[in-house]
Amino acid sequence: MSAPRRAAVLGSPIAHSLSPVLHRAAYDELGLSDWEYGRHEVDEAGLPAFMERLDAGWAGLSLTMPLKRAVIPLLDEISETAASVEAVNTVVRTDEGRIVGDNTDIPGMIAALRERGVERVERAAILGAGATASSALAALSRICTGEVTAYVRSDARAAEMRGWGERLGVTVRTASWEDAAEAFREPLVIATTPAGSTDALAAAVPHDPGTLFDVLYEPWPTTLATAWAAHGGSVVGGLDLLVHQAVLQVELMTGRTPAPLAAMRKAGEAALAAR
Repeated sequence: MSAPRRAAVLGSPIAHSLSPVLHRAAYDELGLSDWEYGRHEVDEAGLPAFMERLDAGWAGLSLTMPLKRAVIPLLDEISETAASVEAVNTVVRTDEGRIVGDNTDIPGMIAALRERGVERVERAAILGAGATASSALAALSRICTGEVTAYVRSDARAAEMRGWGERLGVTVRTASWEDAAEAFREPLVIATTPAGSTDALAAAVPHDPGTLFDVLYEPWPTTLATAWAAHGGSVVGGLDLLVHQAVLQVELMTGRTPAPLAAMRKAGEAALAAR
């Protein structure tokens, strides 16, 4: 049996996070009964002090907003995946005491899509231009063979997305948010915007659309996801992403492979249903 270790999710706000539910379900399934996974409210100002306390009892951390970029200067190294989008959502403390950053959001997106049969697409669209949109572009750089259209609300956001495209080797065309319904013609649409922001687009979903990946998991289903499924389209949800990226985190932190995907998803579904 592994020595007892600690892990936790950090962020602000953090009370809503499902990460403790998912990781604890994995520990139960893997027989790691003496492992702990906590939740800590930590903002950018408090992060350096928290990182200094990562002694040998710590296996790793999950990071959410606003810490994914703020943590980078505090690490010994980061993976190529994390460096590609300048975002770390996973920190692992190695046996040698090195603090290493990684990004499981990107491979988590790819795994969630693959689970629904989407392994390669000719074109795609992204709704939004925030931090999650850059991770979506990084995922698409591995599975999309053609152009990605990003629907954004400002010229500044458009420039950011084109910049990420150049960095990631993706051909990015930008378009106004007012034309976002045009995205639904593409075989894959990734919605990365906050809750409620795509509700008005639901009426524009065509018959027999492609695949919608809506990264929200609460509230779920979103108005757009409901309309998409009603019109015969395939829907990948935020819980799918959350579980797949957490599976990779558990494997990195515990060294146990494979992590129990089914048990973690079941625990996540039960926790959301109870809210």
